[in-house]
Order: sequence, then structure tokens, then C-alpha cells
Amino acid sequence: MNITIIGSGYVGLVTGACLAELGNHVFCLDVDQAKIDILNSGGVPIYEPGLKEMIVRNVEAGRIQFSTDIKASVEHGEVQFIAVGTPPDEDGSADLKYVLAAAKNIAKYMTSFKVVIDKSTVPVGTAQRVSHLIRSELDVKGLVDLDFSVISNPEFLKEGAAVEDFMRPDRIVVGSDNDEAGLYAKELVRKLYAPFNRHHERTYYMDVKSAELTKYAANAMLATRISFMNELANLADIVGADIEAVRQGIGSDSRIGYGFLYAGTGYGGSCFPKDVQALSNTANENKLDLRILRAVEDVNNLQKGILVNKIIKQFGEDLNGRTFAMWGLAFKPNTDDMREAPSRVIISELVRRGAMIVAHDPVASEEAMRALRLDFANEPELLNRITMVEKPMLAIPDADALIIVTEWKAFRSPDFDLLKQQLKTPIIFDGRNLFEPSVLSEHGFNYQGIGRHN
Repeated sequence: MNITIIGSGYVGLVTGACLAELGNHVFCLDVDQAKIDILNSGGVPIYEPGLKEMIVRNVEAGRIQFSTDIKASVEHGEVQFIAVGTPPDEDGSADLKYVLAAAKNIAKYMTSFKVVIDKSTVPVGTAQRVSHLIRSELDVKGLVDLDFSVISNPEFLKEGAAVEDFMRPDRIVVGSDNDEAGLYAKELVRKLYAPFNRHHERTYYMDVKSAELTKYAANAMLATRISFMNELANLADIVGADIEAVRQGIGSDSRIGYGFLYAGTGYGGSCFPKDVQALSNTANENKLDLRILRAVEDVNNLQKGILVNKIIKQFGEDLNGRTFAMWGLAFKPNTDDMREAPSRVIISELVRRGAMIVAHDPVASEEAMRALRLDFANEPELLNRITMVEKPMLAIPDADALIIVTEWKAFRSPDFDLLKQQLKTPIIFDGRNLFEPSVLSEHGFNYQGIGRHN
């Protein structure tokens, strides 16, 4: 099948590469020439395990191509995926300008039936807006009889495991209309996703608005679990309980399960923060106050500063002359994504109090410095207080403490004796609860996790 992917960012690249892997002929479009040049030269502009190898394999097989040619992209695919960004607007709502621009370009160049699939995370009612825009553009061109269908097919990809998630999905959600065009489009999508349903049916068909809401509901639920556990962890710190024992105790209940119950420094990334805001905004537009979601967001914003509070309690407000080693910068492991990363809040708070930061991340150091340059755009001199190093242990010598922000596997089994020897003071602020407090105590560390006690 000939497929067009509009937008060669995170979702677009993963979707395009995986569909090409299944034998489809995929045209990936992006208006960013620099990004297309990287892809055409054999590179990948994002870090995602397994993605580069898949892209290279399918480029060599002639099943995937990358271009800025909008007309050619519309002509290529009967199925047009819209996978562009929907960043938060000033009021927290999803900014749909890129989605609507993509729809307008499809209408501008289409001369035959198209199935337009909203893959981007978009508010309820977006498919209807896209449909009205395309219809209006076609009518202006005099193509009143040219038909099309707009489908909602939200992505459920976890950064760091996106290729696996796409190729072995828990579910595929498809929202479509029940008119003649919608039924034809639904059948086309059924054929497209047939390889994923050979073992058992994974596709859930529903109306368009329900599909759009499903994506937001899923991310909001996961964000809620994270914030709930973070609040319980803060309570555990006060009353002397161990949040890890609590996690196991409640996670063993089949009604709850273990997923997304880990306490830490708060969630970040490109999805949870903006999707919680966008869902709240949709509710507000409809005169409904989603109080739980407001609380989820408030808790998360506070949680990003929890390690800073522990550090200030240990060393005082004035951190001049202090140096802190930091392991992990990306908002989660197996990605270089720095969007809404807790590390940015922690670094900002510490350097403004006079501290020096020596940091290591296996893949995100370059992206982290780009993000930090934006954070300190009005105070560029503070960037001089931040140093990136290539190996974890290079951050340690003479540091007053180690701060762990991202749970990369490479951080899980350090040489604790060497760590203690090289740190100026044997203190670890563990924002991801990687270690057992009793083990660190035996090694002579002052270990401060999130809701952890011996």
C-alpha cells in the first residue's frame, strides 16, 4: 500500500519506518529541509532504540523515502497520515496550526479519494475541523464531488520503546464515520493493520470523537498514577514508611497493577504534560472543571523540585562553592528528549543558588545543552556552571553529592566503594530510587531517595 506520513518527527518517523517494515511504500514528508537532509544522508534526528537500523534497512529496500515535496507526497499515498506536532498554546490548549496546514495541503493537491488519518494527539472535534477544512478547499476548487474520509488513529508509543510498541501494540484505536466514505476508509485501514491482528484482534473501532478522547484519557490516567504515587512518597518520607514496599503491596492487587507506580521527580516529555493541559482546556471550554487533572499537574510541578528541597535541607540555601554530580538528564531512559525534563528544573534551581553541576547522560548531553541554553537565554553566564562529561564516574571527583535524575540501566550497579572514595561527601540524592537504602547504608552513604527508608 502507498502511504504518506506528513511530519517526520518522533511519531511520524516511527510510524513510517514500521509501516515500511511491513512492506508498504512510505513517503515521509517534512517542511524542515535540514531534517530531510539528515534522513537522506543516513542519519536520524532523534534517538530511539532500533529506529535508525529499521530506517536504513527500508531505505536500502526502496520502501521509504524522505522529501519536502508536498505535491509529490499527496500524489503518493491513498492513505495520508498527519503526524505533526501539536504543541501547547499559551492557554494550554493544543495548537492545531500544523495539523490544519497539513490538511489544507492535502486538499490543495488531491485529485482522487484520500483517507486522512489524524495520528497526532488532537482534541475532541479535530477530525471534524480537518474534514470541514478539506471540504471547503475542495469546493473552492470546484471539486465538489471529490470524496475523502478523516479517521482518528491516535498513537500509543512510549519513548524508548516506540518501535516495539508499534510492532507489538496492546491496542490499535480507529475512529471513523459510518457514511459510505467512512466505511470504505475503515476497510482500507483494516487491511493496513491486518499484520498486527493475525494472533488476535487488537483493533478497537469506534466513533471519531471517542477515539480522540481515548488518547487523552490514557495519558491523563497514567499521569494521575504517577502524581498519586509521588504524593504518597512524600507522605512516606514524613511518617517513615517505605514507598517501595507500598508500591509492591498495592501493585500486587490485580485491580491496580504495577505499571506507572514508581515514585520519582515527576513526569516530563512531550506527551503527559501537554496532554493533561490540553484535556483540562477542552473541559474548560465546555464549562467543566476537571479538578483531579488540575491536582495532577500541580503535584507534578512541585515534585520536580523535590530533590532541590532535599539538597537545600542538607547544604542550606546558599550553594556557592558546592559541586554536584548529576547522572541522567533526559526525562526518561532510552531517549534524548529533554522536553519538560525534571533535570532542567533541578539544574536551574541549583546553579541560581551558586552551585556547579557536572553531568552525564548516555545520549542526551547535546540535547540537554541546547535546552539549557534556552532556559538560560537571559542569564547565559550561568551556563558556565554546567559541565557535561562522557562517562558517569567522570562527574564524581570532588563532588559534594551525587544526584540521580534518570534511571538509565548503566547507573544501577556502580562501584559503591569507588563512588564513596571519590565523592567529597558520601551523599546520594536518588530521584528514581535505583538503590536499596540498606545497601547504601552498609557502604557508608547518606542515601536520600523519594519516600525510601531503611
